[in-house]
This record gives sequence, structure tokens and C-alpha cells, in this order.
Amino acid sequence: MPARSSDTAQSPDGTTRSPHDTTRSPDGERPPDAQAFPAAPPHRALHGRPFRLAFPPVSGMLRPRLVLTGVLVAAGAFLLFCWGLTLGDYPVALMDVVRALGGAGEPGTVVVVQDLRLPRALTGLLVGIAFGVSGAVFQTMTRNALASPDMIGLTEGAGTAVVAAVVLGWTGGLGLSTLGLLGALGTALLVYALAWKGGTTGYRIILVGIGVSWICTSATDFLVARGSRFQAEEAVGWLVGNLNGRTWDQVDTLALALAVLLPVTLGMGRWMRTLQLGDDVAAGLGTPVQTVRLALLLAGVGLVAFGTAAAGPVAFVALACPQIAQRLAGTASPPPIVSGLTGALVVLGSDLLAREAIPGTELPVGIVTGALGAPVLLWLLIRANRAGSGG
Repeated sequence: MPARSSDTAQSPDGTTRSPHDTTRSPDGERPPDAQAFPAAPPHRALHGRPFRLAFPPVSGMLRPRLVLTGVLVAAGAFLLFCWGLTLGDYPVALMDVVRALGGAGEPGTVVVVQDLRLPRALTGLLVGIAFGVSGAVFQTMTRNALASPDMIGLTEGAGTAVVAAVVLGWTGGLGLSTLGLLGALGTALLVYALAWKGGTTGYRIILVGIGVSWICTSATDFLVARGSRFQAEEAVGWLVGNLNGRTWDQVDTLALALAVLLPVTLGMGRWMRTLQLGDDVAAGLGTPVQTVRLALLLAGVGLVAFGTAAAGPVAFVALACPQIAQRLAGTASPPPIVSGLTGALVVLGSDLLAREAIPGTELPVGIVTGALGAPVLLWLLIRANRAGSGG
């Protein structure tokens, strides 16, 4: 019986291949367009996929997990926003609040919701956004999770300016909110000037900021001890962060500031990401490092200064919320938009706890955020120490 021909042939390197295998060349190598690539992980769709638009000419990476996180956090913030509007001496149902926000429903309910309660809720919402975005800017710029306006003296500088005005009477015809704004801006310029040595680095900004923070804290304690009882009560009531008695004046000023500063901050997002790679790499990629760092510093200071002017230095929001947002979204650095939404969620939720924790008593919102944020700070310190960067 004749031998049956084989369907395989031996290549020069000793391997066998089928004549139907067109993915290999005669020398046994696989052509470049047929090389095997590892299969994409099944969860890759949640982390990002590239896109490019013909008009407008925009390209980037679409991250479904980041978008989904932002939508869920925004929905939670809106729910807490409406829930806060139901509380008060005149109880209002949640659906009636939603209708009243659109101008529908009973006239009395519309007046209560829009004129009496809405300024407080909007102030909490906007303050949370301002602090959250500001914290994301500082932590990204310095590449340090502990860098926030709370840590580098900005809120302490605002508090010192307000307490000095209350105790010493140096108001100059300005309100406490304006003085807090000027105090934060002045402290930021002082930190930047002291950190300058042929340029600035995130590490020097943090170290100098911590020193300036303690100087401002000591000055504030001295002024409170020197003032009278009523002056001390007024100063401390502002220093802990408070949403009580907010009016449309604070809302309008803060909303205008956010309308200007948020687009500027988000527009520098690409440069913020290059700063994450280090100054040398960022400069090699064409980023004007010192100019961008100064611009980000001023934008972040503006956000926290106007937020502090509206509600006082609400503790730990700028520190904790960017880290929470980063872990929820699964990104390499704090995402500014989700950080702002997380800040709004935390401030509004803390305000609800402050109003309902003790029946008949409304605590300042800063007390609740301080109690919730302190464990986050301890966790960040422990995590940094385990990673070998905690000193």
C-alpha cells in the first residue's frame, strides 16, 4: 500500500507546520501583522478606551468607570441636597421639595424652599465642590496625598485674618468673608515665596506650608485667648466651619468664583497629569513647569479661599475627598470633577448629621467633617509610612 502523504512539513529549525498555516513565513517566523497579542482583560472596558472625534478635533481616553462613579456620586449629592431642604420647623415632603425647586407646588412651600432653605443647601453644595477640586489640584501638583489646603496653612491663614479682625477691630470696613479670602491669598503667596529657590517643588511647598500653618494656628490661639468672651465665641463659631445663616450673598459670590476658576482648573488638566511624571519629564514633554505650578497654585488657592469665605474652614474636606474619589474611580491621581462631587456629597451629608445628630441642636458642619476626616488622615499617614514615604 503506498504511503499516505503527510499534511505537515518540517521547517529549517526543526519545527513542523501545516501547509494550511499561512501565519508563518517559510523560515518559521510569524509575520508582524499576525503576531499573537495577549487577550485584553475582561475588566478593561471599565478602565478606559481611546476615542477621537473628527469635529471638534478632540481625542482622549474614555473611562467608563470614572464616568459611572461621577454619575453615582452626583446622584447621591442631589439626593442629600433635596433631603436637606425637607428639614426645618416647617416639614416639607421630598417630592414637594423637587416641585418647589422648579417653582411649582403651593406658594408657601415655594417660599420656604427657595427663599429660606435653598441658600444654605447651595452654599454647602458649592463649598464642597470648591474644597474637593482644590484638594485634587494640590495633591496632584505636589504628588502627595497629604497635601491639601488644611495641611499647608491656607485655611489657617484665613482663620487668623478673621480672628485678628474680630479681636483687634481691624476690619477696614470689610466683612469677615472678605477678610478670610484675603488671609488665604496672603498665606498662599507667603508659602510660595518662602518655598522659592530657583523654582519651587511640591516637597518644599508642603514643608514650608506646614511651618506657616503652625505659625498661623499659634497666632489664632493667642488672639482668641486675648479677646473677650463674646469675641472668642464669634471667632470660634466661624473657625469650625458653619452653614448656619447663609444668604444669597454668599451663594452668588461663590457661584461666580466657581464659574471662573473651575474652567481654568480643568483646562490645565493635561499639564497636571504631566506634573505627575516629575519636573524633568514634564519639562521634556513641553510643560512650562514653574508657570503651570504657579497657575495651579493660584487656582487652587482661589477655590479654597472663596469656599472658606462662604462657610469658614470646613475641616478635612479638601484632604479626604480627593483620595476617596481616586479610589472609587480607580485612577492614578485624584480626578478633579469627581473629587468636587465627592466634596459636595460629604459636606451635604455632614450638614444633615450636624442638624439631626442631637435633637434640638444644630452643630457646625465643620465638627462633623472633622470627626469623619480624622480617621482618613490617620489611614493616609499609616499607608505612607508602610510605603516608606512617611518619614
